[in-house]
Amino acid sequence: MKVIIIGGVAGGATAAARIRRLDEKAQITVFERSGFVSYANCGLPYYVGGVITKKEELTLQTPQSFRERFNIDVRTAHEVTDIDADNRTVTVRDLRTGRVFEDSYDKLLLAPGARPTKPRLAGSDSENIFTLRTVEDTFRIKEEIVRRSPERAVIAGGGYIGVEMAENLVNSGVDVTIVQRPKQLLSPLDYDMACAVHAKLREKGVTLKLGSSVEGFEHEGKSVTVLLKDEEPLTADMVILAIGVTPDTTLAEKAGLKTGIKGSIIVSDTMETSKPDIYAVGDAVQVKHSVTGEAALISLAGPANKQGRIAADNICGGHSRYRGSQGSSVIKLFDMTIANTGINEKTAKALELDYEKIVLSPASHATYYPGATTMTMKVIYDRKTLKLLGGQIVGFDGVDKRIDVLATAIGAGMSMDELADLDLAYAPPYSSAKDPVNMAGFMAENLRDGLVKQFHWEELEQLCERSDVTLLDARTAEECRAGRIDGFVNIPLDSLRARMNELDRGKPVYVMCQSGLRSYITCRILTQEGFDCYNFSGGYRFYEAIARDRSPVKFTLPCGADAGVTASSERR
Repeated sequence: MKVIIIGGVAGGATAAARIRRLDEKAQITVFERSGFVSYANCGLPYYVGGVITKKEELTLQTPQSFRERFNIDVRTAHEVTDIDADNRTVTVRDLRTGRVFEDSYDKLLLAPGARPTKPRLAGSDSENIFTLRTVEDTFRIKEEIVRRSPERAVIAGGGYIGVEMAENLVNSGVDVTIVQRPKQLLSPLDYDMACAVHAKLREKGVTLKLGSSVEGFEHEGKSVTVLLKDEEPLTADMVILAIGVTPDTTLAEKAGLKTGIKGSIIVSDTMETSKPDIYAVGDAVQVKHSVTGEAALISLAGPANKQGRIAADNICGGHSRYRGSQGSSVIKLFDMTIANTGINEKTAKALELDYEKIVLSPASHATYYPGATTMTMKVIYDRKTLKLLGGQIVGFDGVDKRIDVLATAIGAGMSMDELADLDLAYAPPYSSAKDPVNMAGFMAENLRDGLVKQFHWEELEQLCERSDVTLLDARTAEECRAGRIDGFVNIPLDSLRARMNELDRGKPVYVMCQSGLRSYITCRILTQEGFDCYNFSGGYRFYEAIARDRSPVKFTLPCGADAGVTASSERR
């Protein structure tokens, strides 16, 4: 059997090695357009920032190592320009010599990946405007920093690459501005969860231009002027275009393969395309979202590797199936960790799902053990069945651990009450006896059983205008002095039973505390005393981050709250 693979990196390189393990006699050739066949794509920003210091550390396998270990013929700087599916041949150009030749195949695998989205903007072809996709791109950016010591950089786009590049440029001593058309960074997150990301970047000196659009570039000497729509332009020494990625499927379209979203290659669950014996994997293919069942583009290394393995199995006569992607991801931002899995609230709304959401702020481990930090978790689930649909976590320690538990639970089709029953490892340095994942399950059970009702930050402004409700802050007086929302009556939880006569039993009571725990206890007390009570989801700490983001220059809260609120106590 003769197999040709177009493209290396994650999907193509994985498939090549897997085919060899399954078939020692197969003739395997990999054509890779760039100069590197298997490299740490996700590590490229960290070479720019100096976290990864050696060029060779970016390379996972070389043509020589593929030859010696796997007996695979890898040809870098070779671009496949045409596929003749009827005659089972490909046309190849050697980019070093210009020689063009044909090669034949029994099985063909496409792993071309995705290319950075580069809009047609005036002046975008300048030498100090960069994209980041390949190792060569990384070297060019690093060399620019070393050679010219740029003081100012503009990053167009606030996805994973844009945010990671911001961190690494800041660590290289560059003043960074991110320009993002949507009004938030990291689109897999909901806006309320992204607010903490915005705050961290601003804390590190990054300027955020959210809701802004780049319209073009002008060049004068070694600097570039970034033109913005209806705003003053920005001046920079270098620009990184990180607007997103587009499936690199020109070759597939020329070959007549069926395509879908953004021109992506449509494949079956065996990773086979519309043409027999032609398979495709990675960022170039359309997949099924395993939570919604909808067609999706999910450009992540994990799915690409799994798809490469599955395609290899089927090329060798196996019967492997790809179940879909749920988009689990994690990203480091300075000392912060941001992670998500499944769908977010935006998607749930767009699909008109009957969903519920909970927000909690648990500690990373037992608070009496030194070093505990707070994380914010947002969990989306089906209101009727309690089936888990998605999770987002922003915090510091332990975020990756909890998102992986949620991702596994989604993959297993678990419900929120099953999260409550999970038997998770506990020791004070690592967790709490009631792990944050268990806590999410407990909260969903309480809502289902009617032990508590909740309200969300989007409802606050309207509630503040009503005279037929009582707004109650269950925090201490000291906490309220540090930051509060005017219109909320302060009765600390520990004083509630003695001061209950101050509340109007004829009005619904909406209760807030720092994290949502004391307000829950308050609601349980009041509910059993005949009050109609609602607990604020996420607590004041969560809302404060959102309010600061909505008014970053002068922080104000609804209902005429005091401006200039200071950081609140960490008491729960």
